[in-house]
Amino acid sequence: MAENLEKETQKAVLNASVAPEEFDWAAFEGGDVYGSENKAEIEAAYDQTLSKVVENEVVEGEVTAINKREVTVSIGGKSEGVISAPEFRYNPDLKVGDKVEVYVENAEDKKGQLVISHKKARALKSWDRVNEAYNNNEIVKGFVKTRTKGGMIVDVFGIEAFLPGSQIDIKPIRDYDAYVNQTIDFKIVKINQEFRNVVVSHKALLEAEQEQKRAELISKLEKGQILEGTVKNITNYGVFVDLGGVDGLIHITDLSWGRINHPEEVVSLDEKIKVVVLDFNEQQKRIALGLKQLTAHPWDNLDPNLKVGDTVKGKVVLIADYGAFVEVEPGVEGLIHVSEMSWSPRLHSAQEFLKVGDEVEAQILTLDRENRKMSLGLKQLTANPWESIREKYPVGSQQKATVRNITNFGVFAELEDGVEGLIHISDLSWNKIKHPSEMLAPGDVIDVMILDFDEANHKLSLGHKQTLPNPWDLVEKNFPVGSVVEGTVANVTDKGAVISFEGSEAEGFAYSRDLVKEDGKQAVAGEKLPFKVVELRRSTRRILVSHVRTYAEVKEKAVAAEAENTKKAVKKVNASVEKTTLGDIDALAALKEKLEKGE
Repeated sequence: MAENLEKETQKAVLNASVAPEEFDWAAFEGGDVYGSENKAEIEAAYDQTLSKVVENEVVEGEVTAINKREVTVSIGGKSEGVISAPEFRYNPDLKVGDKVEVYVENAEDKKGQLVISHKKARALKSWDRVNEAYNNNEIVKGFVKTRTKGGMIVDVFGIEAFLPGSQIDIKPIRDYDAYVNQTIDFKIVKINQEFRNVVVSHKALLEAEQEQKRAELISKLEKGQILEGTVKNITNYGVFVDLGGVDGLIHITDLSWGRINHPEEVVSLDEKIKVVVLDFNEQQKRIALGLKQLTAHPWDNLDPNLKVGDTVKGKVVLIADYGAFVEVEPGVEGLIHVSEMSWSPRLHSAQEFLKVGDEVEAQILTLDRENRKMSLGLKQLTANPWESIREKYPVGSQQKATVRNITNFGVFAELEDGVEGLIHISDLSWNKIKHPSEMLAPGDVIDVMILDFDEANHKLSLGHKQTLPNPWDLVEKNFPVGSVVEGTVANVTDKGAVISFEGSEAEGFAYSRDLVKEDGKQAVAGEKLPFKVVELRRSTRRILVSHVRTYAEVKEKAVAAEAENTKKAVKKVNASVEKTTLGDIDALAALKEKLEKGE
């Protein structure tokens, strides 16, 4: 073919070198420099020297030039195609001479330029390649294009795959943007054939590598072995340490002998630390590490001269209902039970007395070095007020007290810190009350009288009403039995009525039978009537009165007086009869006889 082309070219040259009068100017002007009979043959021969370019197909090309903006690719055609450089971002190692697949969009555009696309070529074959890589568990390269919600978008074979944030790395990622525009190895972990969604993971590759390292490391582990690692992650419950591709956990309780609230108080991220292997499980592949175990236990360094009865200072590190834990030295704690905080029996919860962070001074009550336990007391550093309670507060003395607590059955009042007594509801008021809250409130300061002691149980009986005059004494004085007072019918019931007395808080009670008036009618509410005091019941604070007695007894007195007069008259007659003589009797008999005769 090349030989024929050369011969035809020689003919054209010969034709061009002929004499002017013999040159075929018409053919030249028509573009037929070779002669019309050879033109088609020459064109056919030229076309056979070129590769066939078929549009809308994927072909292999060779990179002939690269710059920042474009990549030139030759597919053996008349001209080379130019592809935008960003289409090759996934392959930063691309160089001149590399073979690449391109999609022929147009063999020749208006400018005579070959139009090709590497991106479209990859897209046409990428799905098959993605499935093949997934089925064969292959490792693929992907270009991280951008960050998105929950992860990253990765270009894999021209397909946009999703990289979840949790699958970027084994350790938590603090800067997602550091991975953008990076080409990384991935493993395809999920494909949705219907929606053509692809999920990739970089973490899966790291885990496989880490798994191998973990197996090697665990096979060499021994309990008590000291290793060096880097703090990889900090949580509320502990610290994860990277031991060189394998993670171990230091639980928060193994970070420090002292009590801490959060691991960040002891270590920080990326800090290099030495740890001791406490335990490991080859099946579960877990490694338990310790940090505090590298130092001696604080109890072992506790002052050997410390003994029961000594006073120590410390800080409250934990509060519970039953007591407070005080750190005497880092890692050495003692418990102050709630009962050892105050002499007051009112203290039921440690939160009422102490709070976390308080600096306290306490006495050692018990000390068990073997079991590393210590109990402390606060109240022992102050005098026990109950030791001299009778001398300070003798029975019958009147004192001031502060109301601390109110119950259904009475009031607890405090004389001083640690000395508290009960005022029973019956000793609060001379008048009957339903509940102590009717009279008092917490914080009120009141007068009390010391009624009785129970020193063994630290109990004190108090009274409030005893400090006030007994109103019943005045009632007995103003309303003696048998006296008649004016009262008003205040409240009528089936049994009787309450009677109020003007100028007095005292009230009386009259049964229904005692409310009948002299005219036979029953007294009604609001009526003012005289009442006779029938009975005073001191135990129940009750005054019994009767209106009937005010008029019925008058009649009874009149009847009695009449009876008395009659009795006296009879007596007088009898006395006269006894003085009559026998002569008088004879005279009377004679007189009778005369009368009978009519004389």
